[in-house]
Amino acid sequence: YVPEKDKKAVVEDLKPVYKANNQEQGYEKLLEFEDKWGKKYPLSVKSWLDNWVNLSTYFEYSAEIRKVIYTTNAIEGMHRQIRKVTKTKGAFTSDQALLKLVYLAFRELSKKWTMPMHNWGLTMSQLYIKFGERLKAFGDFFLGGG
Repeated sequence: YVPEKDKKAVVEDLKPVYKANNQEQGYEKLLEFEDKWGKKYPLSVKSWLDNWVNLSTYFEYSAEIRKVIYTTNAIEGMHRQIRKVTKTKGAFTSDQALLKLVYLAFRELSKKWTMPMHNWGLTMSQLYIKFGERLKAFGDFFLGGG
């Protein structure tokens, strides 16, 4: 809902909302965001306000987990690499052909993932406290064992 020319400024003004310490502080920051941008971009602000009940569940998590949620650089990098592989193809003969190509691209990409996330051990501990056995079902890969 925000044109490219203002996108950086709007995103910068949203940071205090999702970096707030708790739901109440986040909502206060959202109201400040509304004061600044509500007249110029009412749909964008309305979307945040209308969905605050769902969006604010984010504050149920510890600061470590919240940072992993809002830090999407790794995901964006992976998407960029997969797009690089798929955009050179005109069309796919089937959905299965596309899935195979994405799988192979992902397999090659994952070989380059050598840098662990900052504070990954602490984050995993927090996730384990919250999700316990559900997290264990994913095995050692997520728990840092390989």
